[in-house]
Amino acid sequence: MPSGLLALALGGFGIGLTEFLIAGLLPQVASSFAVSEAAAGWLISGYALSVAVGAIALTAATARLPRKQVLVGLVALFVVGNLLSAIAPNYPVMLLGRIVAALCHGSFFGIGSLVARGLVAPEKKSQAVAIMFAGLTVAN
Repeated sequence: MPSGLLALALGGFGIGLTEFLIAGLLPQVASSFAVSEAAAGWLISGYALSVAVGAIALTAATARLPRKQVLVGLVALFVVGNLLSAIAPNYPVMLLGRIVAALCHGSFFGIGSLVARGLVAPEKKSQAVAIMFAGLTVAN
């Protein structure tokens, strides 16, 4: 398996973990930031909305750029968003971090699928995309 494909699977795992882990922590997050669980739920809804916006906007904005460089940039943005969430002193900063991290989610998988296909022989293209998405699946 090409190392780039493993990197894509690990990226998918990280994105999946970021997306789904918060659901089990909402009561604790709400308590920590002294907000209602309904307000804390925006950490999930805001993430989902940001995925939808980012998938369209970032993919369109980066369509003419080298795919591998775009993926590195998307992962960097994802890390920045997660770091912001990790050090968030209050709820608005936590929400902002989640939104920033989510912006690259859809684009990562769209562009990553194309990169994954380019890393392998023609008869293994579908398998390569499946391996990349396995990271997301394992995160569930």
